[in-house]
Amino acid sequence: MHTSDDPAVASACRLLQAGESYTGKQGLQYAVAISAETVGAQAIHMQLVTIPPGGRARAHKHATHETAIYALTGESGVWHGERLEHHTVVKPGEFFYIPADVPHLPYNPSKTDPVVAVIARTDPNEQESVVLLPELESIHPA
Repeated sequence: MHTSDDPAVASACRLLQAGESYTGKQGLQYAVAISAETVGAQAIHMQLVTIPPGGRARAHKHATHETAIYALTGESGVWHGERLEHHTVVKPGEFFYIPADVPHLPYNPSKTDPVVAVIARTDPNEQESVVLLPELESIHPA
């Protein structure tokens, strides 16, 4: 049995801060912490996402990958479903699950407060599974 005193196990564990923010294909600001690139993750990706006041993502889905979101600050709305026919409001302290291949379009209805959330996805490379869905953009115009 391995313990935390085992040098092989201890050397594999990593303590990180979120990296520098970048704009993803979806049009939002992301700060990656856990990924294939940062720690050699095989099946998970964790990052912070920020949706600025009045901001929204592009309609998209994550091919074959599940997403779990934990809201830290601000309230966001999420249109989801094959034709973005469902709507959920996600508040601080709540978790939101998006199954693989489900189209979604998150946005921030506030004109003053940003939304910040932790995202975990089963794609360690995160942006590789993003599929933009421009044909759904006009269903819920900005």
